[in-house]
Amino acid sequence: MNSRIHSIAGNRKKMTTQPSHPRINPESQQRFASKVLALTGVLQTTLETSELINLFAKELSGFVRFDGVSYQLPELQISISVGSLTNHSCQYQLLVTGEALGEIKLFRFYPFDENELETVENLISGLLYPLRNALLYHRAVQTAMIDPLTGVKNRSTMDDAMQREIKLARRHGGALSVVLLDIDHFKRVNDDHGHLYGDQALRAVAQCVQKTIRDSDLLFRYGGEEFMILLSGTGSDGSALLAERIRQEVENMKPFPSKDIQLTVSLGISSLRGEPDATELLLERADAALYRAKQEGRNRVIIA
Repeated sequence: MNSRIHSIAGNRKKMTTQPSHPRINPESQQRFASKVLALTGVLQTTLETSELINLFAKELSGFVRFDGVSYQLPELQISISVGSLTNHSCQYQLLVTGEALGEIKLFRFYPFDENELETVENLISGLLYPLRNALLYHRAVQTAMIDPLTGVKNRSTMDDAMQREIKLARRHGGALSVVLLDIDHFKRVNDDHGHLYGDQALRAVAQCVQKTIRDSDLLFRYGGEEFMILLSGTGSDGSALLAERIRQEVENMKPFPSKDIQLTVSLGISSLRGEPDATELLLERADAALYRAKQEGRNRVIIA
């Protein structure tokens, strides 16, 4: 198995390459190999990353005492924690055939000893390939949900998200708003400067909006040069403040260092009421508000 694990425990640092274990006698190594094989079989029962890490923590607890586990893969925005993240830890960078699979840390109220670290390192080798399969599945799911040009969620995922958020808002008596955003004079950018600049404009606006909204807000490419933002727990006043901030951020950004092009956006807002067919009516009212923003001169926010 071509894998490498970087372990940190207290002030001790060492590099271990699996499956070579020079300090383990052949009988122990064979016993560990059977444990790793059994663990791998258990972990292959799921392709959900969170469930996999929870399952690994449960299986590992039968061999080593620990208080918590965390797993991080920033590239895919995966962050999973199980149990208590205490002051002593051992940390592992996970790789398979040169592919980075993230970092896993074990936590405990007191330091891990040498034998425990050897056990952890051997058993983590049983996590590597199930984890890689889970991450491949995660990437495939994400690819189906993401607009390849702008990197934000695509329209195919929007209806499910809206229905889910509407149900949650109604169940808990919370607010919910929709913001439709359209890039002003986008056709002129394409006609005057070419479609490469048009694509760059779409990416720049999407990135600007994504940085401005909260982590709990959902951004979708609605179609062409239009985007939709779903704001949970936010009424019309809060949505208007956010929409105005987005409008200002887009107006002030410099998307093309080599060209003097300024982008602006028009935004229409609608908020949840008591209608039975809320999904369709939310979008209709937001679209009508966006149309008014365009008619009244663009680069402005209108509330339905």
